[in-house]
Amino acid sequence: MPRTAMNSPLNSALLHELESTARSAAAAAYAPYSKFRVGASVLMDSGRIFHGCNVENASYGLCNCAERTALFSAAAAGERSVHAVVVYTPTAAPTTPCGACRQVINEFGPDALVISICDGPDRIETTLSALLPAAFGPKNLL
Repeated sequence: MPRTAMNSPLNSALLHELESTARSAAAAAYAPYSKFRVGASVLMDSGRIFHGCNVENASYGLCNCAERTALFSAAAAGERSVHAVVVYTPTAAPTTPCGACRQVINEFGPDALVISICDGPDRIETTLSALLPAAFGPKNLL
């Protein structure tokens, strides 16, 4: 059931749901080559949550990251504005989204909150604009 539009910071229950969803999504990753199973969840401004995992391909350039899988699923469902992205990596330290994922997040949420979690106690909480300053986006084409 969709929640109301996002106008405020994440509460602890919603943050826990996003983190749990990202961790669970990693279990579905198709990563036969790297064995690096990543999961992501995105909270859209509508309140809907989408998840994704990384999907590898024998032609390495055709792989897709978890963040983009989640965002593309949201876009395919008609969503256009992301509030927050949570990325889970099976590492001791958190890992931020790659450059391609940062660019895709920018398309749908230049001010999005980005949270990276891992198997260790550390986490990164930042914004997309901090990860991708002076980004190229839709406003540059208008």
